[in-house]
Amino acid sequence: MLKKNKLFLIAEAGINHNGNVKTALKLVNAAKKAGASAIKFQTYKTEKRVKRNNPAYNILKKCELNYKDFIKIKNYCDHLNIEFFSTPFDKEAVDFLTSINVKKFKVASFDISNYELIDKILQKRKFTIISTGMATFNEIKKVNLKFTKAKIKHCLLHCISSYPNKEENSFLSNITFLKDRFNTEIGLSDHTPDINTSKIAYLMGARIIEKHFKLSKNHKCIDAQVSITPKQIKDLNYNLKIYDKILGKAK
Repeated sequence: MLKKNKLFLIAEAGINHNGNVKTALKLVNAAKKAGASAIKFQTYKTEKRVKRNNPAYNILKKCELNYKDFIKIKNYCDHLNIEFFSTPFDKEAVDFLTSINVKKFKVASFDISNYELIDKILQKRKFTIISTGMATFNEIKKVNLKFTKAKIKHCLLHCISSYPNKEENSFLSNITFLKDRFNTEIGLSDHTPDINTSKIAYLMGARIIEKHFKLSKNHKCIDAQVSITPKQIKDLNYNLKIYDKILGKAK
């Protein structure tokens, strides 16, 4: 559950660990120092995610962490007092993440109409963050209705699935569009390589902000082009808290 009107800044580690659990732990440490509210990974078995002849197979296989690795990461997050959660890509991953007591799930935008996975997540009755980047409006309506009928708290993230995305192609007006049509929290999954769009989204009422991040400018990782550095996350966190003071409360 999220505190109303409070920033929830997600450092999206994704698969930027390159399949190395030590690098994953360094990402956790960097996210904590930068002031992120949570760090998010991706939990999957490559064979269940794509076929062997898929061009992405070798990349995903190289970046795959096993369940024991995720237990180490979760324990380290608990030790540092930063929330760990992950995007499950199959039903087995949903069960595993539940077994290690994650508080939230994330649904990738291209799985928004994967109702077999969605229904499995619904069974666990945990707060779920849903990206909308690859979705039609009807698909967004359908998944929102599923969670609403089940009385499960959820959030929709406006998202442009370009890697990286240009600031001028961010269509942040969609945040207002979604807020006007759905009685749920609307946030942003930001794929620009800077923090400007996230700052604007916050002023538009988005309180859940997700940014891919890497250890440094020189960190060679899968999502380097779309990822920001720990310093940028720290700057974003600082700026958004200043905005809170500037905005104040109505009186």
